[in-house]
Amino acid sequence: MAFIKAISTYTPPKCVDNAQLQEELSNCEVAKTAKGVGVESRHIASEDMTAGDMAEEAARKLFAEYGISKDEVDFVIMATQSPDYFLPPTACIIQDKLGIPTTAGAFDFDLGCSGYVYGLAIAGSFVDSGLAKNVLLLTGDTITRFIHPEDNNRVLFGEAASATIVSGDGFAEIGKFEKGSDGSGADCLIVKNGAARHLTHTGAESVDNEGNKRRDDYFYMDGATVFNFTIDRVPLLVKNTLKVNGMVAEDINYYVFHQANKFMLNTIRKVCGLPKDKFYVNLETTGNTTSTTVPLGLKDCLEKGTFKSGDKVLVAGFGVGLSWAGTVLSFK
Repeated sequence: MAFIKAISTYTPPKCVDNAQLQEELSNCEVAKTAKGVGVESRHIASEDMTAGDMAEEAARKLFAEYGISKDEVDFVIMATQSPDYFLPPTACIIQDKLGIPTTAGAFDFDLGCSGYVYGLAIAGSFVDSGLAKNVLLLTGDTITRFIHPEDNNRVLFGEAASATIVSGDGFAEIGKFEKGSDGSGADCLIVKNGAARHLTHTGAESVDNEGNKRRDDYFYMDGATVFNFTIDRVPLLVKNTLKVNGMVAEDINYYVFHQANKFMLNTIRKVCGLPKDKFYVNLETTGNTTSTTVPLGLKDCLEKGTFKSGDKVLVAGFGVGLSWAGTVLSFK
């Protein structure tokens, strides 16, 4: 069995509220957009801060908060779409900066909004197989650097990082996983240029079927298609996550999903028939932080005392890939 033993999060000091953002987005009614997505402010990493720097800070907080020694860590994995370099892996750099023993393994995996749940699956399998005793699972992205300065998606996204220890003991047992992917939707959430397929930035722009500007050098999201994917896929994800864990909806005390945006979350809740008082929604001061929304939500609930002994919490991530994953956490 594998457990979550510790969770810590980090948000960079710089905070941009909607009034500040309105000054920069002259073609967007920021207040109106923000009301729909549920974001009043968001933290943004400084120009000299990377996803790796944020994850390192989250890990240092974790060691201090929980009294865990870096020498206990025998594997480091990081979910990020914005690594410090194409190579080497950011996880290897962080292993060195934190002074984690060189006997520890380390690697990155490229995944966004479902990344934390996938990370729990990877880390848990390492513990269950005996490959590792204490896995440091990191998440972090500097997503706003890939968003065009005039793109209204700047209202939605923020930046943060998390650190989690997955171990053979802890406060929440990690259940079985439901997961899936559909690469036919890869073009719906994409930064087209800058990697091996299209190495050169071209400045190319076009207009999609919804009338939204698409810039090949920057982040692009086909909002309508992503919304439809989510509404079609997440109810089935919830159903199958319950099934694989031998549970029914009445067994679940709380739901913590990827914080995509407020409107989408409320729609998912209604389609799934989930109780409002058991469903976490909180993007107001953080925004959508991609792979870090789920650990931010778990940490928030832990600090508020939301979870009680014996509670079962269904966590789910969904997004870029397209990809999705879910599991149930059983709290001691």
